[in-house]
Amino acid sequence: MAFLTDRKRAAGFGSAKEGTHHFWNMTVSSVGLLILVPLFVFMFGAMLGRPHEEVIAYFARPFPAIVAALTILIGFMHFKNGVQVLIEDYVHGLTRKVLIIAMICLSYAAAATGLFAIARIAL
Repeated sequence: MAFLTDRKRAAGFGSAKEGTHHFWNMTVSSVGLLILVPLFVFMFGAMLGRPHEEVIAYFARPFPAIVAALTILIGFMHFKNGVQVLIEDYVHGLTRKVLIIAMICLSYAAAATGLFAIARIAL
């Protein structure tokens, strides 16, 4: 075994053929967040310190509600994909599977909670 070349040791450990998929998911969600986060910050910032009724009326309008919902949804999907790649790179064994499942459940639950709150305000 000591006389194997680096190429021979690496044979059979090829790519999982999913790296490009993860890369494009992260890139597309990053570009989406690059547009949505400033919009959300300026809309949310304009409502800071305002009375509760005024904030509810503002986010009941379609554009602020849609921007807030898209920011929450895309943000948590970006979080899910990033944490999944991080866990796949640094954690091994059964712990990896448990953490990936927990992070997926957490991100979907948080996104659903945020979307429910926006829908409750908007409708």
